[in-house]
Formats: sequence, structure tokens, C-alpha cells
Amino acid sequence: MNVRILGVVAVLVLSTGGAVGYVLREHAAGAGATPDRAYPGDLASVSAAPRIVFRNTLAGAEQGRLAMVPASAPSGARALAPPSCSRSYTRGGTTICLATSGGLAPTYRVLLLDRQWRTTRELASVPGLSSRTRLSADGTLLATTAFVTGDSYNSPGQFSTRTTITRVRGDEPGVDLESFTLLVDGGVVTAADRNFWGVTFADDDRFYATAASGGRTWLVEGRLSTRRLTALRPDVECPSLSPDGTRVAFKKHGDLPAGRWRLSVLDLRTGAVVELAEPRSVDDQAEWLDDDTVLYGLGRVDDTEAGSDVWAVPADGTGAPRMVIEGAWSPSVVR
Repeated sequence: MNVRILGVVAVLVLSTGGAVGYVLREHAAGAGATPDRAYPGDLASVSAAPRIVFRNTLAGAEQGRLAMVPASAPSGARALAPPSCSRSYTRGGTTICLATSGGLAPTYRVLLLDRQWRTTRELASVPGLSSRTRLSADGTLLATTAFVTGDSYNSPGQFSTRTTITRVRGDEPGVDLESFTLLVDGGVVTAADRNFWGVTFADDDRFYATAASGGRTWLVEGRLSTRRLTALRPDVECPSLSPDGTRVAFKKHGDLPAGRWRLSVLDLRTGAVVELAEPRSVDDQAEWLDDDTVLYGLGRVDDTEAGSDVWAVPADGTGAPRMVIEGAWSPSVVR
């Protein structure tokens, strides 16, 4: 590895922290070929039924490509789709693909893909490191978050995010959440260190997200129609709304060391919080397999083994975590 490449790796590690460390190992491991028999699934057949779409992280030439497995058999044969994405999300016939532009100052192209994986629209490039993306249930709205500066959200107030919500159809620019009014305990927060990330949609107007300011984070409820964000509860990051709309899976910091979180579920009706049976730190925006099961990505802990996997855990705090898709990241469930 030459000096220039070492310098790039050093910049990436310093600027993004552990959240992307496994990605660097992943690419280093990519030289090892993975046999074609690892991808025996038929794309058309898998696409015709409820499925989980994800980023393939198995080492080899197909690393980074989108893949999918039947939702009823997530450990079964995966089928490969043509695009390569750093992170993606699929709803119905629409997929958001965040594609790396690379370089010392990385940017991410935001591509909208149709059922045939053709690019139907490309949004303005997003500066910084891609982090989160979501589509509304009806596929009319998309949200993206990128870290513009800093070392991720390990230390609120010491980073900068850019989170936008854009209508899928048309060519109007996205709405930056920085332009919204933020209300906490009835007061308006105007501090310069406001940051927002992790949108999850309730419908084509209402959504939830994380807001941060002054070293604190909150679950906020927002509406595009009013351009307002109202804090509902502190210490909620990367919310993900359940299919029935009654609960939010999220990661909370609590009294854990910096850069560590506990995967939990909040009941929006009662305010009750359940810590899930995943003891490891989860730095991801979870996805719901169904109303009873939460999916999430985990980088492998062993530094000698690159990659990541998708795990599942019951949403009521019982049971134990189980790996459901080996060599996978950024899952989305298409019902």
C-alpha cells in the first residue's frame, strides 16, 4: 500500500470513527473471489414476492452490489441486482441508491432506481459521508442524511449533518431540516449546533427523526406542511417506525461509554421503552421485518475478519439475537 493510500485511509478513520472501520476492512478483503454459487437466487422470482433488499458485503467481485432474499427465507439463496451502492432503501418499485464518488473529500450521488434498476432521477450530490436514507411507505418522499464534518454522532455538537426530504416525482429541490422550527419543552431552539438525522416516515407529510443540540438528542415529530419539529422524548437516535405505526425502534446512549448504544423500542401510545435482547452496541438505523421483529446491521467485531451481517431480534425484549443474512448491510423490507 503506497503512502497516498495510507493517507486516505488515515483521513477516513479519523473523520468517521469506528462506524466505517469495517467498511475499510471489507474493501481490503474484496480481492478474494467469492464463487458464483454464493448467488444462486433468481432475481425475477425473488423480486415477485415480499423480500429483503440489502447491500452485499461478501468479499469478492460482487461486493457492494444490491442483493435480495425472500422475506420468508432470509438465510436462503440471494439474488444479485445490477447496482452498486454504499447504502440503499427500497419501497415497492423504487430504490434509493447512495453511490460513493470517493476522493479525499467524498461525496455521494443520490440515485432513484425503478423496478428494472434503471436510474430515473439523480439528485444533487451530497457532500460528506453517507449515513441514512429512507422512503415513505407510498414511495412519494425520500430522506437522506450525510455527515458533512466531524466524526459521526459520537459527540453531539462536534459534527455537522445535512438531512433533506425530497419529493420523488418532479424536480423541486429537497427541503433541509435546518430550515424547520425546532421546539423542545415548548421553547424554540435556535442554537447554531442544531443537527438532524435518521428520518422515518409516518405518511406523506408526517415523520420522525433525531434532533441534537447542546450535547442532547431527542426524538422529534415533524410535518412538511408546517415546517415544525417537536421534541417528544430525549435520548432517541435513528428512529424506525413499525409497520403498524405504533412503535419506534431506536438506539439510545443512556450511561454507556461514548460511541456505544443500546437497541430499544418505544411505544408511542404509552411512552414505555423496552431494551431489546441485543447486548452489543448497534450503530445503525434499524428496520422492521414485521411488527414483531427488528432487523439491523452489525460490523464484525473481529478485526481479522472483514464484513458485516444483518441480525434480527424480537421487538418485545424477549428471545435472543440471531444472524439472518450473512455478509449484508443496509436492509430494507419490501412487503
